[in-house]
Amino acid sequence: MNLLDDLQGLSSAEDFFTFLGVPYEPSVVHVARLHIMRRMGQYLHGSEVEGALESADEDALLALCREHLAQAYGDFVASSPIEQRVFKVHKDAIQPKSAPSRPFVPLTALTGE
Repeated sequence: MNLLDDLQGLSSAEDFFTFLGVPYEPSVVHVARLHIMRRMGQYLHGSEVEGALESADEDALLALCREHLAQAYGDFVASSPIEQRVFKVHKDAIQPKSAPSRPFVPLTALTGE
């Protein structure tokens, strides 16, 4: 079994922190667990795009995962999930709203002509 298989077998954010040996404060993880894991995934995806995952051996991959988890955790120690806006619902909440379009009903539709 390799590291990625081991990671896929984990079932909670706390399991990831324990497995990767990243210290954490339970109160931070309790509030932002999904956000932290999503952000870690974003960081790993960025590494994948850069080719770091393909060329990494098991030790380098472990170090990369550990680094990205610690970085993601740090993001949420410094600010809140709302401020970080990891999920679409939070991003959409700050998008400027367009003015509602006013429906046009021609007069002929009302008079039946």
